[in-house]
Amino acid sequence: MNTIQLAARGNSNKKDDPLTDGLRQTILEHSKNFKTSWVALGQALHTAWKDKMYKSWGYEKFEYYMDKEVGLKKELGLKLLKTYFFLEQEEPEYLKEDFTESRDAVHVPDYEGVNVLRVAKGKRELLNEDYALLKKAIFDKGQAANVVRKELTSIIKERKEVDPDEARGKRSEASIRRLLMSLRIFKKDMESLKLVPSKLVKEVAELIKKLEDQVQKA
Repeated sequence: MNTIQLAARGNSNKKDDPLTDGLRQTILEHSKNFKTSWVALGQALHTAWKDKMYKSWGYEKFEYYMDKEVGLKKELGLKLLKTYFFLEQEEPEYLKEDFTESRDAVHVPDYEGVNVLRVAKGKRELLNEDYALLKKAIFDKGQAANVVRKELTSIIKERKEVDPDEARGKRSEASIRRLLMSLRIFKKDMESLKLVPSKLVKEVAELIKKLEDQVQKA
């Protein structure tokens, strides 16, 4: 009987051990807690920062408080703050207690992974479907931050390889649309509040028409 057969036989005859099974479960729970304990710290730091509580504790600046009392360097402390705020604003489901309870320890993301998603959210090059894929990789699959970061870099590089003239044209069209929206609002205010002579209102209306024609031609 070879080694593999012996191992298989040994496993098949193995009985459940309440002591080792309990330790196994404890390790998994500690793993989850380790990955998510930063959320409570981020929430507390956010409150202290938002309400400027650190000033009443004798610190002129928040980074001084984090460094001298909490033992967090400025870069790490700010990253925790931003990442927690991102969750609160964009992905609040992560903050619910049943989020981690419903997942295996290996699929629970840590703050580094969530921070990658926060950075991704601010990238103009990313499409909604790009963000959705990254979110799934982090929240559902628990992929390591460095793996997702590489994927993010790859997507951004791919998006930037669009033809420069085409990209410039899209930016110009977007600028015109923003200007149009502002002019329409301004025109409405001018008419209702009678802020300027009717002649100027008419000129603004003509400009709006010209810009609308330009957008349609694009």
